[in-house]
Amino acid sequence: MAVVKLSSGYNIGVEKGCCSLLAPAPAPASHMAPVRQDPKLPELSIISTGGTIASRIDYRTGAVTSQFDADDILTAIPALAEIGRYRTNVLYTILSENMTPAIWQELARAIHDEIRHGVTGVIVTHGTDTMAYSAAAVSFMLDTPVPVVFVGSQRSADRPSSDNAMNGVCAALAAESSLGEVAIVMHGTTNDDYCAIHRGTRVRKMHTSRRDAFQSIGIPPVGTIDYASRTVTLSEEAVKRGTHKLALHDKLEPHCALVQFYPGMAPELLSAYEGYKGLVLAGTGLGHVSTALIPGIKKLIAGETQVVMTSQCMHGRVCDRVYDTGRDLLAAGVIEGGDMLPEVALVKQMWVLGNEKDPEKAAAMMATDLKGEYMRRSGHGL
Repeated sequence: MAVVKLSSGYNIGVEKGCCSLLAPAPAPASHMAPVRQDPKLPELSIISTGGTIASRIDYRTGAVTSQFDADDILTAIPALAEIGRYRTNVLYTILSENMTPAIWQELARAIHDEIRHGVTGVIVTHGTDTMAYSAAAVSFMLDTPVPVVFVGSQRSADRPSSDNAMNGVCAALAAESSLGEVAIVMHGTTNDDYCAIHRGTRVRKMHTSRRDAFQSIGIPPVGTIDYASRTVTLSEEAVKRGTHKLALHDKLEPHCALVQFYPGMAPELLSAYEGYKGLVLAGTGLGHVSTALIPGIKKLIAGETQVVMTSQCMHGRVCDRVYDTGRDLLAAGVIEGGDMLPEVALVKQMWVLGNEKDPEKAAAMMATDLKGEYMRRSGHGL
């Protein structure tokens, strides 16, 4: 069986010997003529980190690989030139599973530098698989007076069903809007009708391949962008442009971990985290683990590891005062994570422990809303 890459971007399988194979088509040039930019339009910044939105077919393997840089994105999405003029910065060209806390720090610094330069807004192109982690990390590290918009695509630019152009245009519109916080902008439905603006600390990728994979969790999206009319609508809850003064707090404690509890989990697994500064547990329901794990949790806390409990459930909040196990966890010194998403709690813990060395103050910060990640109340149906 041979795999043939069609001009449409899709693959087909054919039996060997059924047809003659011609020489492979030459790969497209990696750089085309630069896009002409209108100096009268608002200045935006595109910081490229890679991902599918910056990917195309590798004609050597037939697979999708991250190859575009920020200038290539402008060429691939000409409509961007109708919205703004752009500074471009290729920070990394990687798939998002290769992101690290150290790269988050570099990214926050690069965004800070662009805002200091005076741009109207910043667009960060990013792979979708860990984009929510990066958006949360930048949310905590950066106080921003302008929009910082993360955007990606589920399907590469050379596929007929690619979402890169619409997502890119909507991200640019959000970046020049009156938004004043870190957000993710992606398809709101599977159609090409509108994009949703998700708060960077309340969003999760909920599907492996759908174009509307990203959803706000616990709150509605903070805005929408109508693709046809190019109209941005922000909710009352959205942080508005100019609300915060620019500030960078880029310290992170990398020795933190996230562990999901499962039935029958061996207590000795917790010993792998001895010496860590922080541990987030994704427990069941209201925030529980088996009683067999409680001695190990006590040992971690006694060794000055901060332990925060979150829930595997998508909605609702942790409450460890209902059942005996929960009360035992509280007695051991576990911090309730409220309605924080487990991955957001991990990133927040890295930031808190990187900036606050007093254990009591750090615990209080974990139970305090800093960037919209910790809601004091859960609304009906959320």
